[in-house]
Amino acid sequence: MTSDNPLLLDNQLCFALYSTSLAMTQLYKEPLSAIGLTYPQYTVMLILWEQDGVSLKHIGNALGQKSGALTPVIKRMEADGLVQRLRGVDDDRSLSIALTEKGKKLREQGLEVNRCVAEACGINLEEIISLREQLIGLRRKLTK
Repeated sequence: MTSDNPLLLDNQLCFALYSTSLAMTQLYKEPLSAIGLTYPQYTVMLILWEQDGVSLKHIGNALGQKSGALTPVIKRMEADGLVQRLRGVDDDRSLSIALTEKGKKLREQGLEVNRCVAEACGINLEEIISLREQLIGLRRKLTK
């Protein structure tokens, strides 16, 4: 804490997390723009590059978002030829999202985005891993 005043903005953990999140998202903006993705689209692609053909519900759960909030993002990605939405054979209410060939090929450029961002952070891999683990631990405590 920078002073004994608990209500100073600079003393707030929430503000440190919020402002850092904004800065991180801004850092991604240029390299993602170069490959035609927004940050929300990139997070969806990360999930699909890990496991292709998953349900919209799975993507929403992984991102901590409601499916309805992701629908416009997915529709835009489909219009851009990156993914396809597939209705269930037995239940047309179920929706899975699969990469197209164009979406699969974008993975290599995604690796370059990841490398650029890691380099821009200016901390070593061990520090990145430690910070990420601390943030995941905090998120788990907050979402119990």
